[in-house]
Amino acid sequence: MRTLCSSTLIGEALLIMFAALVAVHLSSVSAVSIWTVSGIAMVLCILLCGMINRPGAVAIGWALQLGLIASGLVLPTMYGLGLVFAGLWWCSVHYGRKIDVIKAQRAAATAAA
Repeated sequence: MRTLCSSTLIGEALLIMFAALVAVHLSSVSAVSIWTVSGIAMVLCILLCGMINRPGAVAIGWALQLGLIASGLVLPTMYGLGLVFAGLWWCSVHYGRKIDVIKAQRAAATAAA
């Protein structure tokens, strides 16, 4: 799960950076506020990569996805991109947990043998 979620978060951090570059030129919001919010979101993505297996990390990830969708108020393209990354986040969490269960079962079977 950690690998899948971290990959999604790194891609999301890059998307936020590129979206901020576009938003500075297309939005009526000040550049300072765009870069401040984008910087916080990028740092949160990076920090969350290291916290994936801790309690509450998935919930924080969902909050981040909702924030990305809400950023569509500043840059309308972010609605669609936010939905794409929310879907990727769901897949990462869902299938990551399934893979972790399979690995644990294999490890238990190996240890029992």
